Amino acid sequence: MFAGRRIVLGVTGGVAAYKAAYLARRFIENGARVRTVLTPAAQQFVGAATFAALTGTNPVTDLFGGNDVSPHTTLAAWADVVVIAPATASTISKIAHGESSNALVATVLATKAPVVIAPAMHTEMWEHPATRENIAIVERFGYTIVPPESGVLAGGDEGMGRLSDPDTIVSVVDSILGTGDLQGETVLVSAGGTREAIDPVRYIGNRSSGKMGNALARTAVERGAMVTLVSAAPPPTDLAGITFVPVESAAEMAEAIWSFASTSSIAVMAAAVADFRPIQTSGTKLRRAEGIPEIELEPTPDVLKGVHESTPRPYLIGFAAEVGSLDTAVDKAVRKRVDLLVANDVAIEGSGFGSDANEVAIVTPDGDVEHLPLMPKVDVANAIWDRVTRARRSISRP
Repeated sequence: MFAGRRIVLGVTGGVAAYKAAYLARRFIENGARVRTVLTPAAQQFVGAATFAALTGTNPVTDLFGGNDVSPHTTLAAWADVVVIAPATASTISKIAHGESSNALVATVLATKAPVVIAPAMHTEMWEHPATRENIAIVERFGYTIVPPESGVLAGGDEGMGRLSDPDTIVSVVDSILGTGDLQGETVLVSAGGTREAIDPVRYIGNRSSGKMGNALARTAVERGAMVTLVSAAPPPTDLAGITFVPVESAAEMAEAIWSFASTSSIAVMAAAVADFRPIQTSGTKLRRAEGIPEIELEPTPDVLKGVHESTPRPYLIGFAAEVGSLDTAVDKAVRKRVDLLVANDVAIEGSGFGSDANEVAIVTPDGDVEHLPLMPKVDVANAIWDRVTRARRSISRP
């Protein structure tokens, strides 16, 4: 449900604060990464240690005194959604009037992510004109209100104001985060440069770092996909929502990729797979004193061809690293029988192998070519996904 999504859970000072611990667990059970921020009043009802144990990260409890010089802006930028549960009348008032006097409200004011507010308070407070006006204000901000329920309140009272059921809050958050344009897609990504052994020490390889493949996998998760990353390079630092399959040689990559191809709806072959490998691999290190070895090569498996021939065949995106002109890219797209080909000139300064940026052209077999300027690889990845989603929508349109 929330694979890889980042949820900031804000907890305020009401009796229902204990339910926020269960809510955090439900988010995590559904694949989310959760960070928490507690108001000073919340800590009178539930301890920071509880949320640290549940989420694996220490809650933010103050704007000052921690290791982060600006914890509220860090949380604000990190969040895919901010959820406040329970939200007291006091906190709702602060948000409505921009009173950033604690870390939670400051985070809300600093974020561009969707904000979900689940109020909890006594009936009289919920029905007070000031609270009703503040609710109307935050709704005008575009924030989502999960209304309270009727039930037993603190002190044995009964009426409207009880925190909405945590599973209802989970459902509301899912409806907000579940709108990614890759929702429901199973994406297979290859990355890195394969290594073809000469002896236990040496290999035939290339300069691919795997950064482009990692960016494609990470952004696909953020857009709602379930992702398998088969890679001959180090994994991304954030593996949340990604099934990572490490490989080394072209043969290992082919075996892994082909095993996932028929169950994937989209396959992106961003790896730089060696075209040739030594026919024989020495079991011991080749010594200089023994003279110059003769290394006879043979072709490696054609990974892309195997994906094309899988049944059912996924929507297929190939990559082509070139040096100089990209004039042959259309021909290569036809010859490789891909739906899209991403071609780049790795000789361009600041682009290609090992860099954090790329300058590519997205090519279709019918000759359409879209040139993208030099940009960070994460932006290139999103541009590719934009093109893929547009193309897949046109295919599915009657």
